[in-house]
Amino acid sequence: MKTPITITIAALITAAGPALAQTAPAFAPAAIVDQASTSAEFTPMTRSERLRTYLTGTFGPGALATSAISAGFSQFRETPSEWGQDREGFGQRFGNAYAKHVIRGTLQYGAATALHEDDRYFASGEKGFFRRVKYAVASTFLARRDNGQRTFAAARFGSAAGAAFISNAWQPPSTSGAGESASRFGFTIASDLGSNVIREFLPDLKRCFRRN
Repeated sequence: MKTPITITIAALITAAGPALAQTAPAFAPAAIVDQASTSAEFTPMTRSERLRTYLTGTFGPGALATSAISAGFSQFRETPSEWGQDREGFGQRFGNAYAKHVIRGTLQYGAATALHEDDRYFASGEKGFFRRVKYAVASTFLARRDNGQRTFAAARFGSAAGAAFISNAWQPPSTSGAGESASRFGFTIASDLGSNVIREFLPDLKRCFRRN
């Protein structure tokens, strides 16, 4: 499994090279959720900000932690069954989760840069639970252009589909094929939706804990 994963990641990062070369290498952490900005205050990202967001989101400690959690969940479910339940099996599952994450991040960075899409989540600034949930759900399917207008999130959906199908290169028989790829794509989009809902209400939860 290691060789197909390594080759695939290397090819994708090489393909993204021209876009990376046009951007100054800034490695400072970038906020994925801009809690202070609403749609009325939208400011498009610069090239360096796009690169910083890509690097921290794709290769930062949060990505490693998320991949480890995903691997642990798959280990608990014994999926794929061919990878066993020992340390090697966990390593394979971790490599699988992180490789898909890197592939998706790279594809999304390249497509979003080319299409001038901004896939960051911005707090709605709305009042009322259902209105905020509606906004969070809609934000899964929409991205902002440089002029602030919201349009279909082609980079988000395209990268999710690309990672789901490219990962067939190293999947064992039980988790390969078009049906399994479609399932992975659907799970990824559902995870994005759930993350947006959490991001919308997380500042409120933090305030509640601070008061207590």
